[in-house]
Amino acid sequence: MAKPAPNRGAMIAKCHIAKAQLALTDDSYRDLLRRITGLESTKEMRTDQLDAVLREFARLGWKPKPAFKRSPNPQIRMIYAVWKDIATLKGGGTKAELRAFVRRQTKTPLHPDGIAAPEFLDGEAGNSVLEGLKGWRARLRGKAA
Repeated sequence: MAKPAPNRGAMIAKCHIAKAQLALTDDSYRDLLRRITGLESTKEMRTDQLDAVLREFARLGWKPKPAFKRSPNPQIRMIYAVWKDIATLKGGGTKAELRAFVRRQTKTPLHPDGIAAPEFLDGEAGNSVLEGLKGWRARLRGKAA
């Protein structure tokens, strides 16, 4: 099976992230681009040229962060989606706050301290947390209206 073509936009974004993380000035960044490809702008480059620039950034010590991995469990994805809505409605919300909510919602004799994170929830506990989040979101929407 053939490898999919790289996304030019994502490659350009990675170049700009690498520039910032390596603390390159605009002049040194453009010099590097010119040295590798003969061009001064990533927007003018083909994907093979962008790939060469990214390899040079890696040689200089830039380490791209691994891509965010989506949970294969749709229930957990839904918990995070509802949490994102809540965070927007209440003007902010961190993963630590979500985890604290999950702990409170999952305290049982079997788990006296609660379950640490949404990723560790089984189906029943996940439903309980999800319904709690939906109720919270509904209350926040009611206040906003």
